[in-house]
Amino acid sequence: MSTTLRTDVTVTGMGVVTPVGGSAAAVFDAMCEGRSGLRRPDPDGPLAGSLEVAGFAPPIDPVSVLPAPETRVVDRYIVMALRAAADALADAGIVAGRDVDPYRIAVVLSGTGGLATLESQVVARTERGRLGVSPYLLPGMLPNMAAARVAIGHGLRGYSSSVGTACAAGAQSVAEGWRLLREGVADVVVAGCSEAPLFPTLADTFANARALARGWADDPAGASRPFDRRRGGLVLGEGAGVLVLERAAHADGRGAAGYADVLGWGATNDAHHPTTPHPDGDGAAACMRLALRSAGLAAGDVGYVNAHGTGTRLGDRAEAAAVRRVFGADGPPVSATKAVTGHLLGASGVVEAAVSVLALRRGLLPPTHNLDDPDPECALDHVRAGARPAPGLRYAVANSFGFGGHNVSLVLGPPSTRLARPV
Repeated sequence: MSTTLRTDVTVTGMGVVTPVGGSAAAVFDAMCEGRSGLRRPDPDGPLAGSLEVAGFAPPIDPVSVLPAPETRVVDRYIVMALRAAADALADAGIVAGRDVDPYRIAVVLSGTGGLATLESQVVARTERGRLGVSPYLLPGMLPNMAAARVAIGHGLRGYSSSVGTACAAGAQSVAEGWRLLREGVADVVVAGCSEAPLFPTLADTFANARALARGWADDPAGASRPFDRRRGGLVLGEGAGVLVLERAAHADGRGAAGYADVLGWGATNDAHHPTTPHPDGDGAAACMRLALRSAGLAAGDVGYVNAHGTGTRLGDRAEAAAVRRVFGADGPPVSATKAVTGHLLGASGVVEAAVSVLALRRGLLPPTHNLDDPDPECALDHVRAGARPAPGLRYAVANSFGFGGHNVSLVLGPPSTRLARPV
């Protein structure tokens, strides 16, 4: 690798599928307007007895992203990943072989996998025997198939992988993309995550673990309440997020504009419990410090934190403690996207990075919806009751934490490309 290689990593394309719309701007605007994407399940549908409230993304016709013969058994997580990736590549103006050497485009697309498809095939086998199982089950549900299908569909022949770090997987996919670009493995990386958790078995395990918000059937929009005293758990949602990451010099060479740079990242593990965060936020604090060191920034440089903020009592308190440990009692403003989208599991981290990008570019901090009465044990400079102007905002941190104690923080800053994308 040349020692003169310019290694600034910039975001040149964004694509999302969420309960509040199919663009990063739609999610950002929903936060600013307090417009929720949460609703009750169909009373006659399979989720009616499992979930009171959920975040449902709009339907996507699989034929719009896959050849018709290949849609017979394909999980929704793959369909959403294909939609978000196609939108992100179009946003970046990239066609493999025309704009970029296809062997220099990497794909890191993650997710839990097609568990709903697996569930349906278990039911089919129970009802009809072994011949009821589709021969297309594995390519329709494996966790690596989002990456594989995107690579196949767009002719992307470089490094390809998926990450399995639960709700931190999307942010970690972006971090992996950053590393591939910095190491000279690729010129462009399609990085993201897709999750489709809205099916009975997964809903039931969250419900039986008492992890879900309850008592909001008559007010679905009020169910997800990060950092609020009345929070009682998370709200499951489905969606996908994809960022096109590119070496800034490469983007300049093709005349592409950048939204923002990924300046650095950190990753740690709490080494504490399979599902419960460390109560003092030790691992999360170390993660944010590593991210700042990676970006070459001090804590005082950061003007916004997009919190993981799921609305669980233990999780919100641990994150608030971690933010105070890193940034002090008078730290930067904080807000949480999941109040309007629900928890998109691993996909949340990419969608929230996109929201953070727009906060930087617009100089505007979106509020946390439903934060009516902040928990004093989550004392932070919460953005609430409307968006907050932030002129001169330059640096943001986006946090993602997952089961298993996985912590990932991304640091975002102004684009280093010659052209900046208008927003």
